[in-house]
Amino acid sequence: MDLQQIKERIALIQNKRESLVLLLEKPDLGTLRIDVNQAVEELDELIDEFEETFPEEKIGS
Repeated sequence: MDLQQIKERIALIQNKRESLVLLLEKPDLGTLRIDVNQAVEELDELIDEFEETFPEEKIGS
């Protein structure tokens, strides 16, 4: 897997993260809110690790 493929996958993950954030805004989520929040936190960590590993790369470019 080359850097471009990794960047594309990270960009896709960022888009899916936004869907999870929107899901967190729903008041009837119940205990699923814990799992969704955990998923958002883990995606944030993954994105941060990518940016630390490749600081010169911009996702989506």
